[in-house]
Amino acid sequence: MSVDFGLQIPRFTWPGGPAETRDRLSQVAAAAEEAGFTSLWLMDHVLQIPLHGEPDDEMLESFTTLGFLAGQTRSIKLGPLVAGITYRNIAHLAKIVATLDVLSGGRAACGLGAAWYAHEHETYGWRFPPLDERYAALEDALQLLPLMWGKGSPPFTGRTISVPAAICSPRPLQDHVPLLVGGGGERRTLRLVARYADACNLTGDPATVQRKVAVLRQHCEAEGRDPTDVKVTHLSRALTPAEAPEPADHVAWYRQLAEAGARKLIVSLPDLPDAPRSDPAAPVRRFARIIAAFRPRE
Repeated sequence: MSVDFGLQIPRFTWPGGPAETRDRLSQVAAAAEEAGFTSLWLMDHVLQIPLHGEPDDEMLESFTTLGFLAGQTRSIKLGPLVAGITYRNIAHLAKIVATLDVLSGGRAACGLGAAWYAHEHETYGWRFPPLDERYAALEDALQLLPLMWGKGSPPFTGRTISVPAAICSPRPLQDHVPLLVGGGGERRTLRLVARYADACNLTGDPATVQRKVAVLRQHCEAEGRDPTDVKVTHLSRALTPAEAPEPADHVAWYRQLAEAGARKLIVSLPDLPDAPRSDPAAPVRRFARIIAAFRPRE
């Protein structure tokens, strides 16, 4: 069964504080490549979200950090999981991602989402549009970004943004920067995935994933698109030792998710923020055993 793993880093409240963040992050990224992770993802938030801590916890700006990681790695894909559509002008987002792709040597991916954290918007003075407007902006982005990254400079008029010319120089090195949409909303989100995106990002147990994959397949068929053209990714935290005492328990859990239809499994490591200062990447190396279990045998 073909499965690959991505690493998400959602917390930066680490031993040693901000003065050690650069070195710890560099070691974690290098260990992720060595362990066999194929992608590295950061949340696109300027305040820590309730699931992971308090609003005043350390939180690095996502694209600045991804640019740093581009210089610390050589092969791993890099992207936001996911970029909130309300945080930036969409054309400007295209420029940011194109820059990341150039400086990483063609390793950028672009996750997109409708945004949800109202407190973050209020704190930073950002307008938090109604949900329908956010979905309209998300659809605009899914159409405009490929134009910005493609040949020529065509005009674009969407429901929330108009640009007289889709100019972005330099273009990404990749012929096509992958677009991933976060969220499993069955009526709107997965329909947008089927119409425009290269991948979706789901959460939940295997039964939930299986149901949403079936819904995605229906949307793809309605759009006249081959469902196999859309990659199904899944985001979760890694199981704790109490939940899965043996490596085989971890493998069995991820195999269930893969059998449900998610073949790219993106995990956060709950013990990563508490790793000792002497070995900050130890949790990453431990997870390498799980990745190895899914590698084809020669």
